[in-house]
Amino acid sequence: MNSSIFRSTLAVAALTLTTNLFAAKPGDWPQWRGANNDGISQETGLLTEWPEGGPKTVWQVDTIGDGYSSLAIADGRIFTQGNVDGEGRILCLKESDGSVIWSIHPPLETKLYKHGKGDGGRGTPTVDNGLVYVEGGGGDVTCLKAETGEVVWTKHLVGDFGGNVPGWGFSESPTIDGNNVIVTPGGKEGAVVALNKLTGDIVWRSAGVGDKAHYCTAVIVESHGVRQVITFTGGIGGKKDSGAPARVIGLDAETGDLLWSYDKSANRTANVSTPLFHNNAVFSASAYGTGGGLARLTKSADGFTAEPDYFETKIQNHHGGIVLVDGFIYGTGSNTLICMNFETGEIVWQDRSAGKGAVTYADGHIYLYGEKNKVALVEANPKEYVEKGLFEVEKADFPTWAHPVVANGRLYLRDMEKLTAYDIKK
Repeated sequence: MNSSIFRSTLAVAALTLTTNLFAAKPGDWPQWRGANNDGISQETGLLTEWPEGGPKTVWQVDTIGDGYSSLAIADGRIFTQGNVDGEGRILCLKESDGSVIWSIHPPLETKLYKHGKGDGGRGTPTVDNGLVYVEGGGGDVTCLKAETGEVVWTKHLVGDFGGNVPGWGFSESPTIDGNNVIVTPGGKEGAVVALNKLTGDIVWRSAGVGDKAHYCTAVIVESHGVRQVITFTGGIGGKKDSGAPARVIGLDAETGDLLWSYDKSANRTANVSTPLFHNNAVFSASAYGTGGGLARLTKSADGFTAEPDYFETKIQNHHGGIVLVDGFIYGTGSNTLICMNFETGEIVWQDRSAGKGAVTYADGHIYLYGEKNKVALVEANPKEYVEKGLFEVEKADFPTWAHPVVANGRLYLRDMEKLTAYDIKK
């Protein structure tokens, strides 16, 4: 065996042994939208009704810096990112009290990510087998040891892959698929890249799919026996160009080859929400006058086809995400929380109480974190809107766009530099 290959093999083996000492536990929230990347918490025994003013505050910190990054929670630790004291940081906090365990500056962040709509990182860290994967707003991708914050490898979506920085910054969260980590630089050389999660080496790139990156985090599914990477892109060309439209794409998870695409639910401005997959069908939605629709995946000797089914303009989901519970979709439109039948597209009910925002599901309820500082607890009830609690958090300078997290008996809400943990256990 070549000596360099042998040394590399030993290094990977040692890293694997080390990282296995740190792992997510039941009740943790180790990545964007939870353990299964679907916005669903497995927590039970939670409050079914909130007191006036909301649930009890366990702790609150204002040390995590500006940013819209949500949280990953694993093995007693919270991971996020933000601009702290004029510097981009990746942070690890104690779950018990919010104190900082470690904080590092991403090695490839040469310029602090700033934007008029709010500074700081957008993507949520991903924890996998003792390693943390973080994508910054400017395109730095960092793999670190969860225990210490030691950097394992780094890549840059622009510098290494010729990607394009979207108008509001890279906002996806790295997606783990077996031995790979999936990221979306965008660009002519291939919009999506699979990297070896232990080394950062390229496994495949989506050749022939030269779409721009947008703001969506990929989801891994299996349809008709084929494992796929599904995500939104920004298409090719400008808003008025005739290039490829913005779209949802399905890629072969083994090769990166394009299997199918669907463009009715996408726009040229911002495609953010992670698509939902159920029964060989994909539901996706975006805002800016667009809406959401269902495409059914079929497979023949000629390959895959995404057959459009229904389309509903009212569910113009912006950044808040959508969840699927017992055959019904819950998510916000332009200013309402909507409940919609996944199979038919029928809107069962909609309500304006907390307005537009981000949703998470746990223990029979939808947690809605409205972007105008209202927080609601709503029954996941496909018959009628039933609100079980409503309170307001202190108004900040920017909208509250970070997604709420339910983990280990607590509700976590981030508002830029401030992070609050609430006790929601019965």
